[in-house]
Amino acid sequence: MLVQNFNYSLPAELIAQRPLDERDASRMMLLDRTLCTFEDRAFRELPRILTAGDLLVFNNTKVFPARLLGRRRGAGAQQISASNPAARTFLTAEMELFLTRRECDDIWWGLVHPARKVRTGEVLIFGNDELEAEVIERGEHGLRRVRLKARSGSIDESINRLGHVPLPPYIHRADEFRDRETYQTVYAKVRGAVAAPTAGLHFTEGILRELRDCGVETCEVTLHVGLGTFQPVRVENVAEHKMESERFEIPESCATAVNQALDEGRRVVAVGTTSVRTLEHAVRQFGGRIEAGSGETNLFIYPGFEFQVVQGLLTNFHLPRSTLLMLVSALAGRELTLQAYQHAVRERYRFYSYGDCMLIG
Repeated sequence: MLVQNFNYSLPAELIAQRPLDERDASRMMLLDRTLCTFEDRAFRELPRILTAGDLLVFNNTKVFPARLLGRRRGAGAQQISASNPAARTFLTAEMELFLTRRECDDIWWGLVHPARKVRTGEVLIFGNDELEAEVIERGEHGLRRVRLKARSGSIDESINRLGHVPLPPYIHRADEFRDRETYQTVYAKVRGAVAAPTAGLHFTEGILRELRDCGVETCEVTLHVGLGTFQPVRVENVAEHKMESERFEIPESCATAVNQALDEGRRVVAVGTTSVRTLEHAVRQFGGRIEAGSGETNLFIYPGFEFQVVQGLLTNFHLPRSTLLMLVSALAGRELTLQAYQHAVRERYRFYSYGDCMLIG
């Protein structure tokens, strides 16, 4: 199966650059896998579209301000080139460090740009020497293992103060103060993600109350979304792609809820692709049941995958040729998925992180 089979054409103006004023005001496409149909609805209808007894599984990971802008020690600051789409032009800096994964308190992996200038042993500084990152190991495609050191206070406090919301590269604007709230789900609890589980951005406290009132059950897992969610697939054959590992945790309450739903023949509906990967990894790890626990997963889901837990999915619209689009295609079928995307383009849906959503049932 070729990566090019998951391509589609999208007008640039359909890529949402900002959130709607109200989280739950987005549109929602209903995709029926059995009837091979799709229907235009509104997200606010979700509590009445789902069935009493359905179990919604959320990912409660919390995004932190993972993007740091600074310079190499000894280098003078300079304006970031406006021609560089990955850069943020609102700061004076020459180097970008996108923190991706924490190993321990002060050791992190991060993506450096421009990477070719940064060698092992060099030190990057951020703010007025408030935070520094010593490069201790080089990885592929701009990855660097770094040791962080804060001048005062904790490393996390310095990151919170100096960091910027890690908006996806297809959002061509500087992050704004508002993004600290809007690029975060209302149920986010566990800090550690460098990208939001965007299917959850549509939910409000009011919608969650309506779901409970309609008899829809909910539970939460944690999967810390890593930079791999934006990394391009660099191979031609889908099966040759390797996913980046991401940390997950399943609490006892969620394991019990999922197993009970499966035993009773009730539908498990994942909110976002990260919830799918967590559940489908866990059921294989624990021999056909979900058990409480934590670990890492690099599960790659693409057409031909046999789902053992998830029977429905709420998800946003994804990039062409991406692993996320492949996961959706595995559940709904590649041809039906691409037909639905073509319909979304014709009907002027808003795409990607701040865009509209699709409910696959």
